Amino acid sequence: MHIIVDGYNLIRQSDSLRASERISLEEGRKALVRSLAAYRQLRGHRITVVFDGWSGGSPQEERDRSGGIDIIYSRLGEKADEVIKRLVEGGSEEILVVTSDREIAAFAARRGKTAVDSPVFSERIERIASSPSSAGFPAQGEDDEEDAGGMKKKGPSRRLSKQKRAQLARLRKL
Repeated sequence: MHIIVDGYNLIRQSDSLRASERISLEEGRKALVRSLAAYRQLRGHRITVVFDGWSGGSPQEERDRSGGIDIIYSRLGEKADEVIKRLVEGGSEEILVVTSDREIAAFAARRGKTAVDSPVFSERIERIASSPSSAGFPAQGEDDEEDAGGMKKKGPSRRLSKQKRAQLARLRKL
């Protein structure tokens, strides 16, 4: 799975990363890349984080790599949203976009990709990093969402849409 992260969006939606950003913008970026690198070590997903460079960046798009994380800075005059859309369109693999931007999430959904809100992803990577299941075994209660209850429910079935079921399946892979 390829996870594409809207960098500044995730930093500003996460309490722990926002505290680092208050020190400096650079420190916020470093903290994000460190947490994503730790997550990548545990899960092995390919991760690309995209930052805005449109108001004060370089005339060309800049790329970097740190801790196994691909980092892209959009070029001067181009927003990170446009870079993310280009990556989503060009990607043939399974893609998950991390953003709270409705426009990007809708764009990804129209192309059959999944989008996850930044606070949801932030909470998930923090939980995974701090859980005893980091070794690959689910912690007690972690998979309760799937097998809760055990009794047959009465009443009309409430089946989720195909898109929602696909999104939940991709979230379980995180």
